[in-house]
Amino acid sequence: MKRTTTETALNRSGFIEDAVTVQEENGEGIKNHPNFIEANTSGITLRELTEKNIIPTFSDNSLTISHQNFIGAVAKAAEEVFGELTPVECRVSHPIIGRIPSAQYKKTSELTEEEKTVFYQRLAWVCHVSHLVRTINGQPTHLCIGGVRAYNEDKLYSKRSPMKFKIFVGWQVRVCSNLMLTTDGFTGTIECMTEADIMQKSIELFGAFNPHKEETLELLGNLKETSLTEEQFCKIVGRLRLYQFLPASEQRRLPSLQIGDQAVNAMVKGYVSNPDFGKKEGEEFTCWNLLQLATEAVKSAYINCWLERNQNCTDFAVGIQNALRGNDTEGYGWFLS
Repeated sequence: MKRTTTETALNRSGFIEDAVTVQEENGEGIKNHPNFIEANTSGITLRELTEKNIIPTFSDNSLTISHQNFIGAVAKAAEEVFGELTPVECRVSHPIIGRIPSAQYKKTSELTEEEKTVFYQRLAWVCHVSHLVRTINGQPTHLCIGGVRAYNEDKLYSKRSPMKFKIFVGWQVRVCSNLMLTTDGFTGTIECMTEADIMQKSIELFGAFNPHKEETLELLGNLKETSLTEEQFCKIVGRLRLYQFLPASEQRRLPSLQIGDQAVNAMVKGYVSNPDFGKKEGEEFTCWNLLQLATEAVKSAYINCWLERNQNCTDFAVGIQNALRGNDTEGYGWFLS
């Protein structure tokens, strides 16, 4: 790997270092890194997605926007705003498996690869902006863009109608591929009829985020300034568990929370054993560590709800920091009481 340092005037925080342009050997992208999402997903190349994944249609036989065309539209918009992108990393789940008509009477064991068909109901993908890498709290952090699509949310049983997509832009820690997603970098669900619609929505999101990307990074970097004691972490864990069983009326008076029991268990395990962000002898455990343990934990969420939970983790870590600093205006102090 070759690195060249680029100048930047944005080093107001002591935790954010100058940009580094990363050039990967052989153009193959980042190697040997963890997946950005786990759950029940499997990896697939963009080429396989294009050549082997059939494209579902609506009931009137009009085409849906394919996964690969969705990726292409968002990536084109991102390149216009941010510049060159790295190769796309895709994760898929919920395969719908079939066969061509001429093979309908064959035994499964007799099917050839050419006679099998498949499309993946759910897709999540990311890629990085090649020249935008920062070191934050000692970890290389990439600006990445991507999207999520779930065919099960589209009304394929009816005539052609708007299709649902999610797009995002945020910072990702390289060592663990944890995505730190803020409200200004996530569209929520958008409904589009054409690839042009997707491009327009993408450009709006990326264009609005672009002037503030360094401010977002500085916000995340400042999480390192606020430490948590083990007692405070244990209080947070206890409150996270309690929250799930509160009456809906009480939950509405508290900040929205999408960190479930399984994720809480993963956070506790990470606190003890995570080599990068767990509790270490002689080192402070901070809100930055809390954020990383939370975003690592929600990687087990299904594709269609992963981004919302990821954003919720960032909101939670920032909210806990504000409560510890005495700036709590949203009720996060309840998790520390």
